[in-house]
Amino acid sequence: MDDLARLVAVEDIRRVMARYVYNADHHRWDELAALFTPDAPFAASTVDGSPQARMTGRDEIAAGLKARNHPDSVLVHHLFSSEVDVESEDSATGVWAMEDVITTSPSARSDGEPTGMHGYGHYRVRFTRSAGSWLVAELRITRLRLDWTY
Repeated sequence: MDDLARLVAVEDIRRVMARYVYNADHHRWDELAALFTPDAPFAASTVDGSPQARMTGRDEIAAGLKARNHPDSVLVHHLFSSEVDVESEDSATGVWAMEDVITTSPSARSDGEPTGMHGYGHYRVRFTRSAGSWLVAELRITRLRLDWTY
């Protein structure tokens, strides 16, 4: 792979992640899930590494994220400091520093449930190219910090 092809691949992959956070912020769960391969695993962990969420495949990712996020919640995702390694014409990995903020109206939550979360960590992603388009083949969210509001 020449330098130009590698740079194009990196930019295309960065755009996939930009679409991911845009779709998340706008509650477009089906469009977000369409960025994944049909059998892709999605896993998020808490600060201590214990599982926060696990889903596999587009349908489960779309349904799981929809169920976890109240329709009235405001979601804000930021990506920083991307590091993309193109391994071949059809395979790449990447790490993005991330921050996410989720705010939900107290009336939409049961007593004792958090009304807000402010998280920091990293997206660790494996990509594959299929039919000329880059897709997420695996996504893991690792956390450095989670702040909750009640």
